[in-house]
Amino acid sequence: MNALNELLILLGSFFILALAAQSIGRYATRYNLPLISGFLFAGILIGPYVLGMISKEELERLRFVDEMALAFIAFAAGAELYLGEIRTRLRPIAVMTVAQTLTIALAGAWAAYHLFGFVPGLGHAERMAAALLTGVVLIARSPSSTIAVINELRAKGPFTQLVLGVTVVTDVVVIVLFTVAYELALVWVHGRPLSPAFLLLLTVEMAISVALGFSLAAIFRRLLATRLHAWVKGGLVLGGGYAIFVVSYWLRYGSQHYLGVAISLEPLLIGMIASFLIVNYSGFRDEFSKILQDLGPAVYIAFFTLTGAGLALDVLARAWPIALALFAARLLGIFSGSLVGALLAREPLRHAAYSGLAFVTQAGVALGLTKKVADEFPAFGEQFAAVVIGLIVLNQLVGPPLFKWALLQVGEAHPRGQAAAGGRRNAILFGDDTQTVALARQLQKDGWGVKIATPDAARAAELAQSGLEAVSYTRLDEEALRRLRADAADAAVCLLDDTENYRICSRLYEDYGTNTLVVRLSGSEGRERFEKLGVQVVDPSIAPVQLLEQFVRAPQATSLLLGFEEGQQVIDVELRDPTLHGALLRELRLPPDTLVLAIHRDGQAIVTHGYTQLKLGDKLTVMGSPESLREVELKFAAPGAGQAG
Repeated sequence: MNALNELLILLGSFFILALAAQSIGRYATRYNLPLISGFLFAGILIGPYVLGMISKEELERLRFVDEMALAFIAFAAGAELYLGEIRTRLRPIAVMTVAQTLTIALAGAWAAYHLFGFVPGLGHAERMAAALLTGVVLIARSPSSTIAVINELRAKGPFTQLVLGVTVVTDVVVIVLFTVAYELALVWVHGRPLSPAFLLLLTVEMAISVALGFSLAAIFRRLLATRLHAWVKGGLVLGGGYAIFVVSYWLRYGSQHYLGVAISLEPLLIGMIASFLIVNYSGFRDEFSKILQDLGPAVYIAFFTLTGAGLALDVLARAWPIALALFAARLLGIFSGSLVGALLAREPLRHAAYSGLAFVTQAGVALGLTKKVADEFPAFGEQFAAVVIGLIVLNQLVGPPLFKWALLQVGEAHPRGQAAAGGRRNAILFGDDTQTVALARQLQKDGWGVKIATPDAARAAELAQSGLEAVSYTRLDEEALRRLRADAADAAVCLLDDTENYRICSRLYEDYGTNTLVVRLSGSEGRERFEKLGVQVVDPSIAPVQLLEQFVRAPQATSLLLGFEEGQQVIDVELRDPTLHGALLRELRLPPDTLVLAIHRDGQAIVTHGYTQLKLGDKLTVMGSPESLREVELKFAAPGAGQAG
């Protein structure tokens, strides 16, 4: 009972320290430092080498938190490997991954073997093991950092797709390679021969790991099918991750005790397989991804803080030159592998030239594997962890800025303030009354570019002084339409008299094919002629009655569609990306808080379901938060649309 109380007190104390680490992490971002750098620094401060708030013994007692976090990292890595997104670029992704894996592993292992020769007390076997494990860990990437940069720059295009695909696939490859490298390292350190028995044991261990991955996926499917609260499901997912380590420990102990042979499983491989199966071969992909997204911040704070607390500063102080040398060796492997891979995959020369800049970041998986080496190899684990963690911090500092620059150079970045997702949506409002002004300001608030067109020059000047872009015209000729940028207009709203409205709509329909035309009728006649042009007609005489009727019949839906629900909007977005043509709606990785309400195709509305097949030119009605809807617009936009430069 006393031991349980002490553990609960320790967990409570660590929870308070983790909250402080969160604040330090956010403070680090103000200086353009990665969030994990702040967490690691906070861990170093509270650890046994600085303030001593957590001792080495207490870190060992908190090891189960580490193990839950490591399982979560494996789940996150498996969830990123979604086949529906990489299928169209599978060949270049595979070629690039193989090329980089070979060059980074060779460069890293060769450099590590010679550099660890400067660490006192390491023999040839330990140096071989450390070099092999280093070569594998250096391959790892950071999908979360890559995705964060892509989202920040609103990047889209073949280069972006290639980088994201390679980054995600590489972390999966690393976990598989680490399983083999770990067993080889154990053989070398313990002086065992490489024999057929070893290969048989390795095959058995891999087979058991795969079987347990399938079993865990089946358990998670049953869990996700229940009506439990999301946080309860999240807690059970973490518990399932910890159970992987418990099962692995007892299998290793039991096999050694009863069979005389230690069967060592790789928990990260088991977790990754389970997550991969849930995301790709179940109907719970969105829910599982949402659980991981919600748990991520808390798990990463705990993991990186504990990692920082366990970092041996005295060793790092002596070994930082080794970290710098490995950093250079890794860069050499990345750049050579990226260049060779891009050329073999027949990527454009411009992409080949900048591809190496996109793969420098490292974080979760690399740190997780480093922690495992530190725990399992006492002969060199502490030195290994100090060197590699220092290297990871360097990669995380340098990697994101390099990737941002590469995206800007290849022209696939759309930073805020520049055109994005096929260009900012533009609307022309024909009119100058109070409703026109109110509509213009609302559209501007929603991110539209708005021009007001009016025949009254004095009114145009007045509107311009109020901050609106207004253009006056006497005749709607080519010059007037050029000044209005009618060719770039996504929508036009006509609020003049019906004769003028029809003349404008006819001109825009015939000469420019404007996507959306809206008219406010000024009389009760002539509705049919507008509808023949595909114009959306608003009749002021009956619109209030129709609106009130909808509020009575479906108050929540009407409030949502009218934008009365805070933080939620509804938009129409056209599918322009040819790589998504033929994809099933369920295969799209849309933000979790979005919902596709309908698809409009060939003038018909299609009620959607998961197996609805998309076609180029489809207009999708999507509901979600403004930020998520901007991601949806970018996802459906044509590659290279709105490129800067």
